Amino acid sequence: MGEVYWSITARRNLQDIGDFIAQDSPFYAVDFVERILQQTDKLADFPKIGRMVPEFQRETIRELIFHNYRIVYRVQGNRVIIVAVSHGSMDIRERAKREDWDV
Repeated sequence: MGEVYWSITARRNLQDIGDFIAQDSPFYAVDFVERILQQTDKLADFPKIGRMVPEFQRETIRELIFHNYRIVYRVQGNRVIIVAVSHGSMDIRERAKREDWDV
């Protein structure tokens, strides 16, 4: 069993998503964030469950799709590092450069 870590950027992304949703529904915001966390918890046992990120074409850079969001993560041995959580409409390469995702 591996471990799942969240980068500072990914934690900030998740907080921003929760804050945005909470403007309309605090209850749904908490629920949505919890469901993202449940999805990423699975990565400890199944790190390759997500697909390779097409924009990066590297076996170690993968993503889970959850609703309209891309949960980008890096596999390093038995560790999974959540790099970012990005809305699917965003240019992921540009955002990776701007936020220094270390991918």
